[in-house]
Amino acid sequence: MPRNKPTLKPAARPAPPLSAASAFEQAWSKARPPQGTPAEPPPTVSARWVLIAGSIAVVGAGLCAWLTLCLLFWQGSWQLLYHPASAIARTPASVGVAFEPVAFATTEPGEPRLKGWWIPAASNATYSRFTVLYLHGQTGNLSDTVDALAALHTLGVNVLAFDYRAYGQSQFAHPSEASLRQDADWALAYLTGTRHLSAGSIIVDGEALGANLALEVAAAHPELAGVVLESPLHSPADAIFRDPRAHLVPARLLVSDRYDADKAAAALRIPSLWLATPPAPHAMASSANPAGYDRVGGSKMLVWVALNAQPERSDAFRRWLDELPGR
Repeated sequence: MPRNKPTLKPAARPAPPLSAASAFEQAWSKARPPQGTPAEPPPTVSARWVLIAGSIAVVGAGLCAWLTLCLLFWQGSWQLLYHPASAIARTPASVGVAFEPVAFATTEPGEPRLKGWWIPAASNATYSRFTVLYLHGQTGNLSDTVDALAALHTLGVNVLAFDYRAYGQSQFAHPSEASLRQDADWALAYLTGTRHLSAGSIIVDGEALGANLALEVAAAHPELAGVVLESPLHSPADAIFRDPRAHLVPARLLVSDRYDADKAAAALRIPSLWLATPPAPHAMASSANPAGYDRVGGSKMLVWVALNAQPERSDAFRRWLDELPGR
């Protein structure tokens, strides 16, 4: 029998390539939900989450602003208490008193941190065995002390007066209770180490905030001859803590200055002379001794005298020196 020849099928033609538009339509049709199926709603954000996130943002911004305020207060609060001036307008020569410019407390490169004046007593002066370390107040610089220094020279004592750092021609640094204490200690070291003076011949004399500083220095150095406190401030740090801006920040944590007169006075072991400014007439009924005076257990003398009554102040100083034993 004759064999049946296989029937050859024509080869399938390749499908024509899809155009870009056709490919997009196919992809869209696959992604599109079937007809009749509802589309999923777009995602929504909870109102509660928005409220929480907004609250966090507001609190964070407020906290950053408050921390910035704390930093600014910490950096600038010293200006509420200390008011230094750099220009030296007068010297002892302005009132005819001879003096020697001095510089001490040098840094490692040899730059002096502190500058001041050495005013020697006349060789035949009554109290030339004593040297007064003079600590000026919180305002100005040595220029403002010329008259007081001239009065001490007339009294007949040697005098070393200097500007704290940030004051006058001394090195600049933000002043603080700690830095002023260090400056005073450097001045004592200059007198004993460079001038070779006996600590028992040195009297620390401070005016205004310098008196509060002198009390702390004297309490820490019982080897000194004595201390004179001229119109000490009642609560120096209140100038910082009573400022309205201090109520917005934890001021007592940011500022370490205290000048605690009671604490220093309780530790005082050397003779002290207190030249206190009389209170105003309307405050006489409530007048009290200077801060710290009642805590002093050693030899002390209190004299009420006006700031501008220089003869009376010098007379009180002289009477106190007459009772002071030379060491």
